[in-house]
Amino acid sequence: MKNLIFVAVLFIASTTVALGQKEITGKVYDALTKEPLSGASIKNKTTRTGSTSTTAGVFTVSYAEGDTVLISFVGYSPQSIPAANLYNGMFIALEPSAAELQPITITASREAGDRLENPASIHKISPKTVDETKFTGVYELINKTPGVVMGNLNNEQHSMSIRQPLTTASYFLYMEDGVPIRPTGVFNHNALLEINQFAISSVEVVKGPVSSVYGPEAVGGAINFLSHRPTAVLTAKAGVQVDHWGYRRVQFGTGATFGKFGYYIAGMGSMQRDSWLARSDYDKHVIHARFEYAFTPATRLIGTVMYGKYDSQTSGSVDSIAFFSRTYPSNNDFTYRKVEAMRSRLTVEHDWNKNSRTFITFFQRMNKHGQNPSYRISWNPNSNPTKGRGEINSNDFESYGVIAQHSQRFEFLKSKWLTGLVYDFSPVDYWAHRIDLNAQLRPDGQSVELFTIDRERPDLPISNYNATIKNVGAYTQYDFNPIKNLRMSLGSRYDQMGFDYTNMLDSTSGTREYSQFTPKIGLTYDLKKDRGVYANYSRGFSPPALTSVFRPKPNSNPVEFYYNLNPAQFDNKEIGFWAAFLNKKLHLDIALYQMNGRNELLSIRQPDNSFDFQSAGKTLHQGVEIGLTFKPSEQLLLRSGGTVSLHKFEDFKISDRQTDEIKKLDGFEMPSAPRTTANTELSYYPKYVKNLRASLEWQYVSGWHQNQINTVKAEGYNLLNFRMGYKWKSLEVFSNIMNLTDALYATNASRGNGANDRANYTPAAPRTFVLGLQVNFTDKKTQKQ
Repeated sequence: MKNLIFVAVLFIASTTVALGQKEITGKVYDALTKEPLSGASIKNKTTRTGSTSTTAGVFTVSYAEGDTVLISFVGYSPQSIPAANLYNGMFIALEPSAAELQPITITASREAGDRLENPASIHKISPKTVDETKFTGVYELINKTPGVVMGNLNNEQHSMSIRQPLTTASYFLYMEDGVPIRPTGVFNHNALLEINQFAISSVEVVKGPVSSVYGPEAVGGAINFLSHRPTAVLTAKAGVQVDHWGYRRVQFGTGATFGKFGYYIAGMGSMQRDSWLARSDYDKHVIHARFEYAFTPATRLIGTVMYGKYDSQTSGSVDSIAFFSRTYPSNNDFTYRKVEAMRSRLTVEHDWNKNSRTFITFFQRMNKHGQNPSYRISWNPNSNPTKGRGEINSNDFESYGVIAQHSQRFEFLKSKWLTGLVYDFSPVDYWAHRIDLNAQLRPDGQSVELFTIDRERPDLPISNYNATIKNVGAYTQYDFNPIKNLRMSLGSRYDQMGFDYTNMLDSTSGTREYSQFTPKIGLTYDLKKDRGVYANYSRGFSPPALTSVFRPKPNSNPVEFYYNLNPAQFDNKEIGFWAAFLNKKLHLDIALYQMNGRNELLSIRQPDNSFDFQSAGKTLHQGVEIGLTFKPSEQLLLRSGGTVSLHKFEDFKISDRQTDEIKKLDGFEMPSAPRTTANTELSYYPKYVKNLRASLEWQYVSGWHQNQINTVKAEGYNLLNFRMGYKWKSLEVFSNIMNLTDALYATNASRGNGANDRANYTPAAPRTFVLGLQVNFTDKKTQKQ
């Protein structure tokens, strides 16, 4: 009888507890971007039970009176909410942390993971940094990455340096949401011209080869632009941005989620008129849309589409007379660059369970790129000083492809295995023909003041081919913990890139194929107390671009082409260290690397100042990269990063001719390779004026050799940039002062190897005042706290 009474009492008590439990469903999102947070932890601190949020930010939690629920996510300040403030359908906004050593990144393996579990140098430019920079050109954002310099060549044209000299070579992979912007073999250093600045949510930069996952061209590094996701609440923003040199920009963005469907649309139009640099007018219009549909919490459909047009005059470089006198004239009135681009992708994601995920992405790309490039203007004062030559060309392609990946987690050694397949089908058409120019000389007769077109010469083609690129890749990666605190990563990829072609200049057709196996091995060791080390070995490669293969060799008779160019290969060894100090107020990240190149494809200047593609020899790239973040208080944030590096020729023959004085470049430093770069920014958020911010940024680039035989060096530069912004209710005003001290500097300076050759400078903008106004709307009915 006593036992029956005890069981009854226990049943009544447990029923009472169960009846006292409540369950609510809510949504957690980023307070700044309003994007839902996937994988946020929702934990009942009393019962120690909880769950994680879905891709749409949705969560469910049970609680009783007196309980407290903790919502947390890596990179964000946690929130504790007492039971009395919980209600069904609530929206919870988490504030991003200003300083965070261990953000969630996706670029290392195409899916979300802790930054410190990946044995590689990865830097994330957060949505907060994107928002506060209010950048005009993407280079303003990318240059905040330790060890990275994006050269501004004006009108949003650019060069890049990631573990390479400042170059236009195909050693960097540019992506949107994990899909390469260009197909392999059609690299263009200006591929970011079409980026919609207002659609960028965050940026991830992986330094060093990542060919084991992403394939060809991911050598110096990969830059992944992550588009803005549909917002958890209804949002809209619109604004204008101007400077006093004739730049104008209007932009808008809007997003929302209704049930299972969400969208975000961003558009912008910009123009430049009558700038400080002659012949630098341009127009750009681009729109970007992203939508997401959740069939179930485990199955999602994601689509993106962009369309853009870019039309620019291109003044090119100036000589030393114009540069140092700050006059910046143009030596022509005809060069241009015109681009039309459209890209789309459709991704299906499915979570089989909490340890198993698959996605399939179908993508499409279209790009039409026509130009009369200023860098193709040539002039020989010794043969005919009143004449010159130029070129008109067009490079068009379409792409269709698929990326499929599956990942699986196992209890055994806490391991994770992922594998993927890539197929890219890209027909390409390219043509180029000569133009004859008239050269108007300066009074000294030693340089050209103005080139004008004498006549176009379609009868003198420079290049004319069509090709069908087929790239097939398969990759796999296995991560596991062999012992406590040690995590190893083993990966490899096999690529078969080839193209069928017809070369109209020599009336030949054929096939070229490049196959490559790219392994990687890495490890991370957690030293605890927010400190750890990593090491890796990885290989990267880049096949020759088609525009190189089908360009005639200079002075060849009969005409020869570069059919025998070999893919460039790079072996990278790297070690790194990360740590947090002063109660996580100070974060430090250090990486040391050495990358050895073979068959590096370079455009080598010949004694007569013509250029010849070389794909032979060895190069060395080594350096140390340092990143530091210090947040001593809520009002101050210091971010600093930089690199000390060396890039040189190890064994590189450029000529077999006995008459050439220099036949090998062994031991010479590579041109346009500054030894030291740095970027430091101090941000201030005064507590006595809420929503006011101000920052001072310093960028330093040391001098570099102008030519490949190291006889002349270009001066480096020190820049100061000042930014300030203030938000009042839905209104935001901001001002950027770029090049605060009005320094005279060039982002590129090069010259020939001859003693009498003159330098060509790509001048950078003088002091520039940028003003902006933006209206931000959020539907407050859906974001009650």
